[in-house]
Amino acid sequence: MKFIKSTLPETETIECVIAFHWTHTLLAWLYLLVFGWVIIGIFLFISMYLETWTTERALTSRRLITKRGFIRRHTEEISFNRVEEVNLKQTILQRILGSGDIRITGTGAGEILLKNIDDPLQVQKKINELRQYQ
Repeated sequence: MKFIKSTLPETETIECVIAFHWTHTLLAWLYLLVFGWVIIGIFLFISMYLETWTTERALTSRRLITKRGFIRRHTEEISFNRVEEVNLKQTILQRILGSGDIRITGTGAGEILLKNIDDPLQVQKKINELRQYQ
């Protein structure tokens, strides 16, 4: 959360950190074990680990912030007063394991997709809770 903390004004606080589910790391290792003898498996493993290490996602008291990238940085933000929909998508396996994807749609063309997050129901609940106070 180093980047997100450094960009927040003093009046804004981090309410919830959104983490990748442990299955994201497991899938990276499976790619390495199954396809490791081919360059593709090594590439997928490295790219998934880099994604985990260089992604920050958090709910603050005013907005949702996502940051991806190490050398090249890409940030997305959406204020809670601009959020129209918070959609949760879970497969049967994701429901059993407690992971899922959340798509946040804002007014206009704004949209943020949070893939393979840990405890998506809690994150969805927290977003809706913070939306009510905006």
